[in-house]
Amino acid sequence: MDAYTSFAEVYDLFMDNVPYEEWADYMIDIFAENEVRDGIMLDLGCGTGKLARLFANRGFDMIGVDNSMDMLEIAKQAQVEEADSTILYLCQDMREFELYGTVRGIYSACDCLNYILEEDELLQVFRLVNNYLDPGGIFIFDMNTPYKYETLLADNTFAENREEGSFIWENYFDAESGINEYDLTLFVRDSDNRFMRFAEEHYQKSYSAKQVCALLQTAGMELVAVYDGYTKNPLREDSDRMTIIAREKGKKEQN
Repeated sequence: MDAYTSFAEVYDLFMDNVPYEEWADYMIDIFAENEVRDGIMLDLGCGTGKLARLFANRGFDMIGVDNSMDMLEIAKQAQVEEADSTILYLCQDMREFELYGTVRGIYSACDCLNYILEEDELLQVFRLVNNYLDPGGIFIFDMNTPYKYETLLADNTFAENREEGSFIWENYFDAESGINEYDLTLFVRDSDNRFMRFAEEHYQKSYSAKQVCALLQTAGMELVAVYDGYTKNPLREDSDRMTIIAREKGKKEQN
């Protein structure tokens, strides 16, 4: 869980292929279908805050939680230019996060939950989510699928060269433990036309949809749907990303 330190300042540069606006529209529509159209929203694993700012600009009161202070510093700087309202950023581990009260909805994107390497710790995250949601509140999150780790990433090396920089991604997947390791080396051009080198190791865990749904139910939540990526299509054997929607269960509305 200690990833994204020095890499934070170049994270957005190499994540420019992520369709943040499409993802935000998708999740906002799902929330609306489940009667969550305003109020306080939590971005769990918010990173540099791109999604949080999009939600804020759509009228939600945003809280962003991330365990990387470097990421949050970038998020705070960016919100001055891009967000219509102030976002509360909290530097917390999602396995132990604490809020001041409940929220209408919670989401977690960009396979953040795959960074939770133990089932009991993922269960704890789900219990905290259920605890901090309003009665009937909605939780939306995505995760990489076993197919992606086993087939697409596997023990492969990926590289990309651009004008502003380049990266090498060396991937290793252990099928027995379900742990995926990827070693990142980046070279980024600075203002003096020199290249800065960044290197990080990241670890994620492969979870099946069946495992995740069972953990949600153990945490007391109600499963709403499991989709293929950011669509409303059923999850396929060759889906590389799954999006799961769950509802808070157990609290009663206050009269």
